Amino acid sequence: MTRLAIRILIVALAVIGVSYVVSGITVSNFLAAVLFALVLGLVNALVRPIVKLLTLPLKWLTFGLFTFVINALMFWLASRFVFGVRVDSLIAAFWGALLVGLVSWLVNQVFKKKKKKD
Repeated sequence: MTRLAIRILIVALAVIGVSYVVSGITVSNFLAAVLFALVLGLVNALVRPIVKLLTLPLKWLTFGLFTFVINALMFWLASRFVFGVRVDSLIAAFWGALLVGLVSWLVNQVFKKKKKKD
């Protein structure tokens, strides 16, 4: 449970950082960023697998590059549920999802290394 809370907080901080780097992404406060991180996790857990399955032929045709578009759409969709986080365009969502995904991947790598040491 503690690891999940830490991951959510780190993703929230990453979203705030991305809002400074990517024009078109606005985060009003830290609470909105935390709620966005929670909603993004839920969207990725519930909606993303269905979308990935439905777009499987398109992913094959693009050699998996359509996954980036799916990630951007999930990022944009999550922003629609959280008051205080605004994503203006699909391009902004693309870059936001890419940067937040990179931070999330790095955090997962750190937690994997800690888990192996235990």
